[in-house]
Amino acid sequence: MRAAFDDLFAIVRSILRWAILIVPMAALVGSVCAAFLWSLDAVTKIRFDHPWLLFLLPVGGAVIGLAYHWLGKSVEGGNNLIVEQIHDPDGGVPLRMAPLIFVGTVATHLFGGSAGREGTAVQLGGSLASAVGKLARLDEDALRVILMAGIAAGFGAVFGTPLAGAVFALEVLAIGRMEYAALIPCLAAGIVADWTCQRWGIHHTVYRIGWMAGSEGAGPLDPLLLGKAAVAGVLFGLVALIFAEANHALGGWIKRVIPYGPARPVVGGLAVIALTSLLGTRAYLGLGVWTAIPGDPTIPGFFTGPIDHWSWALKLVFTVITLSTGFKGGEVTPLFFIGAGLGNALAGVMGAPVDLFAGLGFIAVFAGAANTPLACTIMGLELFGATHMVPIAVACFLAYVCSGHNGIYLSQRIAVPKRGGTRIAPEATLRSVRAGRPPLF
Repeated sequence: MRAAFDDLFAIVRSILRWAILIVPMAALVGSVCAAFLWSLDAVTKIRFDHPWLLFLLPVGGAVIGLAYHWLGKSVEGGNNLIVEQIHDPDGGVPLRMAPLIFVGTVATHLFGGSAGREGTAVQLGGSLASAVGKLARLDEDALRVILMAGIAAGFGAVFGTPLAGAVFALEVLAIGRMEYAALIPCLAAGIVADWTCQRWGIHHTVYRIGWMAGSEGAGPLDPLLLGKAAVAGVLFGLVALIFAEANHALGGWIKRVIPYGPARPVVGGLAVIALTSLLGTRAYLGLGVWTAIPGDPTIPGFFTGPIDHWSWALKLVFTVITLSTGFKGGEVTPLFFIGAGLGNALAGVMGAPVDLFAGLGFIAVFAGAANTPLACTIMGLELFGATHMVPIAVACFLAYVCSGHNGIYLSQRIAVPKRGGTRIAPEATLRSVRAGRPPLF
């Protein structure tokens, strides 16, 4: 009996200890993410009001490059640095990552770079969580947990999906393995950060799948529809592979051709301006969540139609150029655009519900690129409801398998290969696997 009470006391003490650390950390991350989301919305409005700002994109890129060259060499790894520190804690994540990525991403969006916000939120969460861990003098195991909780807080707050944020933090570290030791801290961090962000008055975009919207629980299984979702899932995975590999290949080539870091975003900015002028549209700049220009494609627009065959590919090109040349931001919101646009196009080809397939692409391309099928399935349930949970899971899982051992986070380790019989060294990273095979591009 005494042993049982001792175990219960130890559990309660551990919960209280983590609550004292996690709740204020997550509230801080949620507040910073609220300020970040407000800033992104504000600079996007400014960019639409002053179209000439696009021509300052090379100048803004030079300033971002110089800031990282002088102050941020230790944090240039971004999300990969956080993943590496969770695997092998070595001094934590420098606190300077937070202001650098915040300002760098806002500047990227002000001048029209095609980037996202997840990378910024994760880096904000990771750097602030690392600072809390250092203040609390946590040991290596506890530091790993609080870093994962920081990821969950940033992801959950920036997208309004706390459950997906928690699972993403557990799943993103290693392909085929979940870090269950941090389950409760990550869940608490995601919920607290999202709640805090909402308390600041931040409202997330609502994406609605109207097809079969009146159904309760999971909708009836239609074999033909599931077959179409499976085919789409394969294509979503291949596009995720193309995006990740193109980003890494172009980024590596530019680093070889232009060794001086601050010059790369200047070249990238000029390329974005040239491509915008060539196409005669600014539809592929910024996040792509909303636009002030009637008729331009947006993520919500893909859910309602009309069919748009090529916007997903153009957004992929703009984003790869922006991120591979050193501008700051994340990959995920552009992946949402690419996926929703591709789903919209496939719905037209397959004769499938447009809003459903836009939603499938929205989450499945991200699942393939980040190698996080469970987190993305849960994100689909949080965003769209349970009616379409089976096609959501089919698309996410097949996209994950078909993207291969590739991804946007090269520091991910491979705990369990995606296909049986694949020969990969234990705990190899995607970076080492990629270095050991012929380039795709």
